[in-house]
Amino acid sequence: MADSSWLTTFPEMDRADLVAMRKALDGAYREFSRNYGDMIEGFFDPLLYFLVWFEKMLLAAPWSIVLAALLGLTYAASRSTKLTAGIAGAFLLIGYFGMWDDTMRTLSIITVATLLSIVLGVPIGIAMARSDSVRAAITPVLDIMQTMPAFVYLIPVVMLLGIGKVPGIIAVLVYAIPPVIRLTDLGIRLVDRDVLEAATAFGATRRQCLIEVQLPLALPTIMAGVNQTIMMALAMVVIASMIGVKGLGQPVLKSITNQYFTMGLLNGLAIVAIAIMFDRVSQAYARRTQRHLKDVEHD
Repeated sequence: MADSSWLTTFPEMDRADLVAMRKALDGAYREFSRNYGDMIEGFFDPLLYFLVWFEKMLLAAPWSIVLAALLGLTYAASRSTKLTAGIAGAFLLIGYFGMWDDTMRTLSIITVATLLSIVLGVPIGIAMARSDSVRAAITPVLDIMQTMPAFVYLIPVVMLLGIGKVPGIIAVLVYAIPPVIRLTDLGIRLVDRDVLEAATAFGATRRQCLIEVQLPLALPTIMAGVNQTIMMALAMVVIASMIGVKGLGQPVLKSITNQYFTMGLLNGLAIVAIAIMFDRVSQAYARRTQRHLKDVEHD
């Protein structure tokens, strides 16, 4: 009778070969880190300087000025007195319970990560919307970025850049940028072709169609992507604290390791307050933009 063991046992690579392959890959990455780590760190120095400056500004400014600025931006984007009053109450409680400094550190990381996601993600989304080949090339990368466990991002980043703010923000960026790219692509593709044809008939160039027609009409969808990016960035706060990123994530991590329930709960609720603020403000801005565009269309 023929040997049928291959039917029940999956053929695997020889263990010695597998170990040798892993050692070779690990050694190659360590060699790359030694040779190019300093150069790559130098490339990210401007980002580090900006992040440190922004964090110091938030920490040094009187709490009343920071709170007034946050409430002003909230009302300008949402035109909602209830939302503004709710955020004021949440941040007053954050300060009362002694979490103001950690909240400002987290706010600086999330703000910078969101700005970077928009600056990098929107052009990539536009390129995907304009070219099916670009979309086919980038979509698998986005799939990997969204499905890879977040802890895996930390390994190569820490090996290359060590621990600190820059590795943390890169890990947050990799995890959080896919939604804004995908929804920018989707929003531009959903723009009515008749509108584009009308703009072209009136002599608009391709660039003018993008800036004056496609992007304004796609803005609500893009803002939904920004909203999701912010939520995913906040989800990385606790994980990023494992590589030295200060903020609300570190007390949560400490509460997990030491079983401090109240500390974890309070700092977790502070993260929720920031998430609600960004979520409600971005959604309200998107709704206002959509209503404005509809009013313009009617006129």
